[in-house]
Amino acid sequence: MTTNQFIVSLENEIPPNGISQLLEALWWEKNGNWTKAHKITQEIHTKDAALVHAYLHRREGDLSNANYWYRTAGESAFSGTTDEEWESLVDNFLSHRRRKK
Repeated sequence: MTTNQFIVSLENEIPPNGISQLLEALWWEKNGNWTKAHKITQEIHTKDAALVHAYLHRREGDLSNANYWYRTAGESAFSGTTDEEWESLVDNFLSHRRRKK
């Protein structure tokens, strides 16, 4: 799946089959269900999940919480817009998935 295909899938009522939980969380957030995205992310304890968690709190405007999650991930806060961060995360997770195949 490409990033463009993922973006087009946002028009559907449910996320695409076979995507990772973190991509699913990003899909739900972009579709207006921040709470569902946050719940999915909270149950995963990886660096990637910490980055999505940081993004989610940044998107909601809770920068101190977002900064905690960036530190947990061992990363600096994203310097672009939240839309750019969302797309960067999606690109990263989709390209990682393609490399695994």
